[in-house]
Amino acid sequence: MFRRLPGDEARNLVTTTPDTAVVFRPAVVTTPAILTLIILAGRIVVGLVRATWRHPIAMLAAATPGVLTLLYGWRAALLLSTPTPVGLLAWALTNRDSFARLVGWRLLAWWRLIWVYRRHWQPVMIVSGLGRHIRGRDYLPRLGKITCTPWADLVSVRMLKGQAVKDWADRIDHLAQGFGATSCRVALSQAGRITLTFPRTDPLATPLPALPLLAEPSVGAVEVGKQEDGQPWRLKMHGTHVLVAGATGAGKGSIIWSVIRGLLPAARAGLVELWALDPKLMELSYGRALFGPRYAATPENCADLLDRAVKVMQERAARFAGLQRSHIPTLDNPFVLVVVDEVAFLTAYQSDRELRRRISAALATLTTQGRAVGVGVLAALQDPRKEVMNIRNLFPDKIALRLDESEQVDMVLGDGARDRGALADHISPVPELGAGVGYVRLETSPNPIRVRAAYVSDTDIRAMADAFAPSGDA
Repeated sequence: MFRRLPGDEARNLVTTTPDTAVVFRPAVVTTPAILTLIILAGRIVVGLVRATWRHPIAMLAAATPGVLTLLYGWRAALLLSTPTPVGLLAWALTNRDSFARLVGWRLLAWWRLIWVYRRHWQPVMIVSGLGRHIRGRDYLPRLGKITCTPWADLVSVRMLKGQAVKDWADRIDHLAQGFGATSCRVALSQAGRITLTFPRTDPLATPLPALPLLAEPSVGAVEVGKQEDGQPWRLKMHGTHVLVAGATGAGKGSIIWSVIRGLLPAARAGLVELWALDPKLMELSYGRALFGPRYAATPENCADLLDRAVKVMQERAARFAGLQRSHIPTLDNPFVLVVVDEVAFLTAYQSDRELRRRISAALATLTTQGRAVGVGVLAALQDPRKEVMNIRNLFPDKIALRLDESEQVDMVLGDGARDRGALADHISPVPELGAGVGYVRLETSPNPIRVRAAYVSDTDIRAMADAFAPSGDA
């Protein structure tokens, strides 16, 4: 009935009560003290070797004063060790950027590795379900290198065998709360390894003023704001189409006007033509003079303007056939950017069925055939649902500003974007904190990037119209 177990023998236990709990006392093996000391010493040696291998500079800095004290006495050690911290302090005060790049961020990474990540790694992994406790042994993902930037910690992790990136993406809230961060993002760095990004500060918390106008005309990537890592956010317009989705007050106008502002010098040089569709009569009307005859507001005029754009595209395609496969902006063949504010009003909410059909067909034609001949579309909308915007997948580059529902994030940026950290539904509705903040997913990269567009005020728009409007239109 009972298996043979160490300790008390089961055959000697007799009970007449069926529900009596039977307690077995396991055999206790006394370990010699010398063996325990040897094991402890071995662990200390292995830990010192591992720490020296992983943190040679930190271990050298900690061991040098002690070695000098043993060899030459504490006075000599103090005399020899003092210049080093004094020199580092002087370096930090005189050239803070180079000190932070070469020393400061490395020291911070070492400190956060010891005090934050290694200290809490085991409980966070077990509680979140990313580690396993089997037969008294913990199987944990391996914590790798920590890299600190001015705004975030980048944590390299080797996953357990059999784990997938989605397993980690589903637990970004557990990871963020476990390590004391406001959010967490997961990105696959190589096979079996991922990089976790834990922000320490928010460099996009304050609004950005309108960027200065370019001195030289350019049709390349337009600087429209700042990325979360502090680098300029440059948005490519020539050779692609861009869809911007966001709730009311999310800052769609900031992206539209920043793009227009960056292309104005090229437009004055004749290398760019700006076409505007403004069915709401509230956003693009401030700079109506910048578009000249290529501005439309009523649904009928919008349909006519889109048909003109399709005609220009088809004429170019006929001329370029067999001669060139990509467009180069010239005075004869400038880059045409069709800007559509609140495209859903034209494609879904338009009561006239014939106008709705014409507009949808024209937009589908431009987004499928236009970028090869130098015709691009920049469209903005509030509701990204398929029944509202059925051609959203024809836009290679997408931007998600503040959205109302978590499901809408994947509608705009593609499946799995929110799991990788694109929390567009968590952006603050307060204009000073969240207007213009969003996540961009480019055709060349599936990982969303957090950005903020510069705010172009009404005064800036009127100054642009006065300076760049065609003669007689200002």
